[in-house]
Amino acid sequence: MKCEISVFIFLTGVFFTVMQAASSSPDEDGHSLKARLIEFDAPDATTSNTGGCALSSSCGTLAYANNDRGEIVGYYTDANVVPHAFIRKPDGRIISFDAPGAGLGAGLNQGTVAYSINNIGEIAGQFQDPNNVYHGFIRFRDRRFSVSEAADAGTAAYQGTFAWDINIEGASAGVFYDSNNVQHGFVRERDGTMATFDPPNSVGTMVCEETCLNAEGAITGFFVDLTGVYHGFVRERDGTIRVFDAPEAGTGIYQGTYAASINREGTITGYVLDSNSVAHGFMRNRDGLFSNFDVPGAGIGTYRGTTAFSINSRDAVTGEWLDGNSVMHGFSRSHDGALETFSAPDASAGAGHLRRCRAFRVFQSHDRKGVDILRNTRISA
Repeated sequence: MKCEISVFIFLTGVFFTVMQAASSSPDEDGHSLKARLIEFDAPDATTSNTGGCALSSSCGTLAYANNDRGEIVGYYTDANVVPHAFIRKPDGRIISFDAPGAGLGAGLNQGTVAYSINNIGEIAGQFQDPNNVYHGFIRFRDRRFSVSEAADAGTAAYQGTFAWDINIEGASAGVFYDSNNVQHGFVRERDGTMATFDPPNSVGTMVCEETCLNAEGAITGFFVDLTGVYHGFVRERDGTIRVFDAPEAGTGIYQGTYAASINREGTITGYVLDSNSVAHGFMRNRDGLFSNFDVPGAGIGTYRGTTAFSINSRDAVTGEWLDGNSVMHGFSRSHDGALETFSAPDASAGAGHLRRCRAFRVFQSHDRKGVDILRNTRISA
């Protein structure tokens, strides 16, 4: 349960930016309203880099997603490097929970992670059991749990099922590792019916996290082909899969298109790594038309640039950018292309990786729609 997404690293073999940035909520025209970042830590989260944390990047509080009610989910690690999921209520109360069967041994970095929450408070996530096998779960608002197991998921250590996304209909989506450690996508309907899938020519399928299953049942993500190039995809509810490559996407190993979020209208955001492995944000509408964008001042060196990670119903996009010194910053972009950049109050001003994660939320007086959470993640260029 590290600050970086281990599945992403398994696919790419490089540490890169995997962060969902904070955004102010847009007005009716899609322009950002003034927002402020509020820092918070789960009550039992470690605040020290001593002990087991000195050897791990998974220390502190990490927020992954929020809903329109202002509820936030994520996980934190305690002083024994045990991950626990949490939900933060709009009034600031933080409720910790562990999935039944989660490993809780000191120093083992197993435990429970919450990744997504819908507007009725249902949460999707995964837990690692004492044998290091992964299992997906849905936590209902009454605190009942339902465990998701893909039919072909492996049962050895570090194999299993990961539930990344949940929509308002109660459907969930994610990935699983089979017995050969190959990664595939899955979607699970509210009644428990499950389908697994891979785009054509995929040797590793990634359903992206948190906001990649929309209310209409469309799923987005990316996959790697035999040559090590990445491509985006969208899977419709009827099972139809369309593969796409955004403009400027490189065709070298680890380069290509990374889809990262889809809204109800079917607009997808994400980023490309170009032929120089520089990142550029993109938007793709339902008709397949693309527009690329870059944050002014974003670095133009290898594994620097602009990465988009979340889009709301008004086509407002949030993400991060790395400057020329590999320092990480957040941005928000309204539907008309207006960009705002920001840095969290206590964010490190140095390049490299962050040893302890801390969560943030955005506060605004207008409403809670379109709010996204900044998560500090370990990066290494």
